[in-house]
Amino acid sequence: MDAVRPTLRLFTDEQVGGIVRDALRILDGVGFFVENAEALELVRSAGLKVEGNRARAPEEAIRKALSTAPSRIVVYDRDGKPALDLGSDAVHFDPGSAAIHFLDPASHRHRPPVTQDLVHLAWVAQACGHIAGQSTGLVPSDVPEAMADRWRLSVALRNCSKPVITGTFRKDAFGVMRAMLAAVRGGERALKEKPLAIFDCCPTPPLKWSDLTCQALIDCARAGIPAELVSMPMSGASSPVTLREVVVQHCAECLSGVLIHQLASPGAPIVYGGSPTGFDMRHGTTPMGAIETMMVDCAYAQVGKSLGLPTHAYMALSDGKSVDYQTGLESGTGAVLASLAGINMVSGPGMLDFESCISLEKLVLDNEACGMALRLVRGIGHGSAPQAVDLIRQVVELGSFLGHAHTRKHFREELLIPGRVIDRGTYGDWETAGFRDAARCASEEVKAILAKGNPAPIPEAVGRELDALIQSEAKRIGAGNLPKI
Repeated sequence: MDAVRPTLRLFTDEQVGGIVRDALRILDGVGFFVENAEALELVRSAGLKVEGNRARAPEEAIRKALSTAPSRIVVYDRDGKPALDLGSDAVHFDPGSAAIHFLDPASHRHRPPVTQDLVHLAWVAQACGHIAGQSTGLVPSDVPEAMADRWRLSVALRNCSKPVITGTFRKDAFGVMRAMLAAVRGGERALKEKPLAIFDCCPTPPLKWSDLTCQALIDCARAGIPAELVSMPMSGASSPVTLREVVVQHCAECLSGVLIHQLASPGAPIVYGGSPTGFDMRHGTTPMGAIETMMVDCAYAQVGKSLGLPTHAYMALSDGKSVDYQTGLESGTGAVLASLAGINMVSGPGMLDFESCISLEKLVLDNEACGMALRLVRGIGHGSAPQAVDLIRQVVELGSFLGHAHTRKHFREELLIPGRVIDRGTYGDWETAGFRDAARCASEEVKAILAKGNPAPIPEAVGRELDALIQSEAKRIGAGNLPKI
């Protein structure tokens, strides 16, 4: 008999239905603001009411868009192998994006990231077995702002074989970013058949779609590259303070995005995701590690599943500023809750300080938390049930199971074996090893990973094609000399 998958639900089915109905009423009555002319024309051509930049969508228009959006998306690694199966309750983790600070491993202080930090992030992501995707998670300060989005993708593709969660900072970036992905995959048709990246598309709360984000939705839809909605209502600041209404607003924002996206290309892949948060009135901060933020994440994922869409959330991250107890508490709790909620794509491992900083040491430790969370949702198997009485009789007679064939067969599949950053030795072993705490173990592990160099170098011919695309773009923009990778 199969294992029972442990799950987390915050609403009844009836309550989920009520949230969706409220969101649909908002889209029909209040509407949503659209800055992009092409998106407004799509909405207008579909017969929806448009007044200036405000569009209103009746329920039937939203339901039609939902009917064409796929319920499952498969994203492939650089070698063309399935890596992310987004649908049902499958769970995958990736580092978040896009941090403007890097936790320096020597000083343990925040500093502006540079290209080499982005390279190292890709190497560590490749080495983390429970991290299924990589991300363009840092904004390098040694590259002109106009080149940042396309440069980040180029670095990621060269240094890690895992699929990339990325996004555009400027409207003119998508074309060359798609060309880079097509160069790696072997053509645009192959890229559409086996997508290599997911592009984040972020509405502005409440219920506003910028020119840039609308264009990203439309470009992704027409290219067949998965788009990931990242709705970000802030409880008490840019949305109502009550958690249910945060979920309602999140639903309305995501549904308006699904509408624009599916009008651009019915059937194109899209993910129902976000990064909502509470608002700490004492400090004016947006705590991503707060339990209420995690509750909203798990709750809106339940809504997204009811609508038949793959889901995403920013979880397994921390508001802490260093690799300490708070960081472990918030990140580990988030990883477990996200897995129990069956969120398909979980962004956040490695992130600190309200999504603004990335630490390689934290990513290595979070990899272990993600492994534990994934083991939890595998549940407890019942395959040995017919043998239970005989097995226990044998241990009584023999006095040990250590050498038993049953133990040798099932040990590794039944018990998660952690990496070297998790200490399961005795106190004496720990003392002999030099009293190494988790942060120090993680620092040593990162150094060991980086010492090996690029774990997934790109083929030379593809690298030259990426070079040509980047150099052409730098010349067009007037970016000057770019850092060496």
